[in-house]
Amino acid sequence: MAAGDYRRTYEHARTDPEGFWAEAAQALHWDQPWDRVLDDSNPPFYRWFAGGRLNTCYNCVDRHVDAGRGDQAALIYDSPATGNQQTFTFTQLRDEVARFAGVLADLGVTAGDRVIIYMPMIPQTVIGMLACARLGAVHSVVFGGFAANELATRIDDAKPKVVLAASCGIEPGRVVEYKPLLDKAIDLSTHKPESCVIYQRPQAEAGLVDGRDHDWAASLGRATPADCVPVAATDPLYILYTSGTTGQPKGVVRDNGGHAVALHWSMANIYNVQPGEVFWAASDVGWVVGHSYIVYAPLLAGNTTILYEGKPVGTPDAGAFWRVIADHDVKVLFTAPTAFRAIKKEDPKGEHVSRYDLSGFRHLFLAGERCDPDTLYWARDMLGVPVIDHWWQTETAWSVAANCMGIEPLDIPAGSAGMPVPGYDVQVLDPQGNEQPREEMGDIAVKLPLPPGCLPTLWGNDDRFKSAYLERFPGYYRTGDAGYFDAEGRVWVMARTDDVINVAGHRLSTGAMEEVLAAHPDVAECAVIGVADAMKGQLPLGLVVLKSGVDRSKDELVAELVAKIREEIGPVAAFRQCVIVDRLPKTRSGKVVRATMRQLADGDEVKIPATIDDPAILDEIGRALNTVGYPAGN
Repeated sequence: MAAGDYRRTYEHARTDPEGFWAEAAQALHWDQPWDRVLDDSNPPFYRWFAGGRLNTCYNCVDRHVDAGRGDQAALIYDSPATGNQQTFTFTQLRDEVARFAGVLADLGVTAGDRVIIYMPMIPQTVIGMLACARLGAVHSVVFGGFAANELATRIDDAKPKVVLAASCGIEPGRVVEYKPLLDKAIDLSTHKPESCVIYQRPQAEAGLVDGRDHDWAASLGRATPADCVPVAATDPLYILYTSGTTGQPKGVVRDNGGHAVALHWSMANIYNVQPGEVFWAASDVGWVVGHSYIVYAPLLAGNTTILYEGKPVGTPDAGAFWRVIADHDVKVLFTAPTAFRAIKKEDPKGEHVSRYDLSGFRHLFLAGERCDPDTLYWARDMLGVPVIDHWWQTETAWSVAANCMGIEPLDIPAGSAGMPVPGYDVQVLDPQGNEQPREEMGDIAVKLPLPPGCLPTLWGNDDRFKSAYLERFPGYYRTGDAGYFDAEGRVWVMARTDDVINVAGHRLSTGAMEEVLAAHPDVAECAVIGVADAMKGQLPLGLVVLKSGVDRSKDELVAELVAKIREEIGPVAAFRQCVIVDRLPKTRSGKVVRATMRQLADGDEVKIPATIDDPAILDEIGRALNTVGYPAGN
């Protein structure tokens, strides 16, 4: 690429967004062309490709078969957890998806109906997602093994006609049975799905409930393949609930048209992969990375995608990723920094790398949390390829800032998320909503309208969409992240601005954990903070004040609280430490000073708020943190 291609592309998208995205949309199959590229008649509810009709499943699968590429591998299932591997060509994937869409149609699923998918990293999960898209139904994938009460809140919010589930998931050294969790969730939920389809895995087969549950294989054997149903570009494709929320969850809505256009564009322009090449996102389909870059984007672009049921280490060793890259000729890998920290810990000298032929591997992309420079340098040195940290969110579905390797590779220092991606007008704002000068920290926001692919609203809750994302800075989407532009215009994302912490790339609400702790009969008040962790980025730490008169073993009580978080939020929270304290430090208005406690726990310089009620409490908190191994500040 000639120098300046990034700037020209960015300016084209900024000055003529409708022309830019109309051109990008030509690559896809449309059953009916759009009336307007951008419908801005009802701000802040902007809609892309209004009047257009298409089918996302057709564009992911059938389109490639019709173009004569049906024999190309579409999906490679690689499962060190079970020892199985399976490859689906585009023709085979189309036929499997069409048959399973027939199963859903037989159960009464039509366009607009919701289907919850509660499954592990197996081909049937991808097939279920695409089958929903084929019928125009709206899928909502819930991370396999999520706690029953969390699943219940999602059932009540999405109101699915059908739930798809596997009998179990497989983790290193253990089998996690999903069916009892699903049964409990349905018992807890007010809304009752009409049917459940259960994929039986031999590691733990599940009993079926008469009249409600259907066996996946038996249903598939009876089904007639279903055709693709064109839907409006503005119709929802899926709902994805943000992690760790309790009460009414936030269901991010993804539309069909804008999503397909943006994700298709991203594969060549950001990740620099071409049709027929192998792309691997080492994530889980329960998270947005899995939706966007295991399932939809690679298939839209005609890539071969990898579905990996395993871990970075332990399945069987710290060379697992290199084995997959070598076996399947992976050109680009996308994963979280946490995975590389785990590999680095087990194999600091990179001895496993030399066991495999990685000569065809081109790029490593990292996202999900800020990548520390040490990990980035280690990965670059071990692999000998560019390592690109980039930044995006569940809400956006694709990159807000990156080094667009397919447009023009730029010089991006370690620690930066790269340049704003074409289509995004990224700005850093002060508390009054004014643009910050370069190098000055502020709220990172994106000027409206957001580009195609980003959330148009929250499921069934336009008011919460506005209050959560748009009201703080009118005319902008507030990302909830803080950072700055450097002198060259590169984006540096430094911290969350709210109480969401990032555990191994998973955004979790400390408020949700506090709700669980506060519900314990012996707890008077509590706070949960995210503390720095070399492996996972952050880990939650609970600080709990007991009710007067409670006379119990602290160790026993802490064990109960840890177990309660695991039960109600799920193991993904990685909540393992809780400290009993006499009181919490607060401002005079009663606000707990969480940021100050986090500084204490991390051993940072402690900035005592001017409004703190009693600074001496911080000494007590420091001593308590010291007892469980935290440095307790300077």
